[in-house]
Amino acid sequence: MNWYIHVLKKYAVFKGRARRQEYWYFFLFNIIISIALSMIDSALGNPGAGEGAGIIGTIYSLAILIPSIAVGVRRLHDTGRTGWWMLIGLIPLIGVLVLLYFFVLDSQPAVNEYGPNPKDPSSINLSM
Repeated sequence: MNWYIHVLKKYAVFKGRARRQEYWYFFLFNIIISIALSMIDSALGNPGAGEGAGIIGTIYSLAILIPSIAVGVRRLHDTGRTGWWMLIGLIPLIGVLVLLYFFVLDSQPAVNEYGPNPKDPSSINLSM
């Protein structure tokens, strides 16, 4: 849960690097929260809940759109790629698979043009 809060505190920070753990924990909690909100939308009978686009889930999705893009860009930075690679996700299927591959790659071991290695114990700071 700390990684989820950590990403939300860095709401629109597109600089720096995000390690795999940060990205994937944020992704996991988003899936869990989205499923819970979908159930709530269905239970309340909100418009669009049957199609998976209930009002509560939609508001949540819009609220986390920028942090999701920001952590994705920082994750790409961690692998030594520019954040513009996020746009490849617009290509159906192939783009998503390429991004998935980039997101599961390990960090570049040393300092790169985007900052120090986040796996370095001296650079980890969850108390922001």
